[in-house]
Amino acid sequence: MANENDSRILIVEDDTNINNYIFESLSVNNYNCKQAFSGTEALIYLGKYDFDIILLDLMLPGISGEQLISEIKNLTDSSIIVISAKDELESKVDVLMLGADDYLTKPFKIEELKARMFVQLRNKNKKVYNKLMKYKNLTLDKSLHKVMIENHEVDLTPQEFKILELLLNFPSRVFSKQDIYDFAWDEYFEGEDKTVNVHISNIRKKFKEYSDEEYIETVWGIGFRLSK
Repeated sequence: MANENDSRILIVEDDTNINNYIFESLSVNNYNCKQAFSGTEALIYLGKYDFDIILLDLMLPGISGEQLISEIKNLTDSSIIVISAKDELESKVDVLMLGADDYLTKPFKIEELKARMFVQLRNKNKKVYNKLMKYKNLTLDKSLHKVMIENHEVDLTPQEFKILELLLNFPSRVFSKQDIYDFAWDEYFEGEDKTVNVHISNIRKKFKEYSDEEYIETVWGIGFRLSK
């Protein structure tokens, strides 16, 4: 992908206000978004770029959203989240059977959309194996479950490994404690829990044994990301 941020989003929505609202809300969180206002325009973008998620309205001029789902599946393995005013169960079932991965009914809250996107990105990430992930002089090997700094292997716990994997997957994004906990643990997150802070601190200490580089940055009041 052209951008270092691995989460590329295509917004396919003919309502300019809704399209711009989604674009602006996601761009604030460092998602790399492109806007299409018709099915035809969406197909042009799909021929040029790779996308992780496609946010798709159904009632589009020209090519309908339902028709576009089939086209998308022939072109890419992008996840499709349908965002539609159609709230009938039959409509939802039909588009899911066509190949959509999720369905969100209008009107919607942007927080719910982000949560559903995060689930799709997390599921997509879980399907990727035998992948080397590199940042500065650090390498994470998912197939061997190994982290190296230069020629030194860093001994991380399973949760520490998952935290680092998440940050490496999306190097420009800031992740909240909730995001990190949801990815690395299968337990309910308590808002005042210090678990994430402790694990981040432990990762930093282990990295300091082998390098003076800073790898994880605290974004005060928001969360954590890879250091720039």
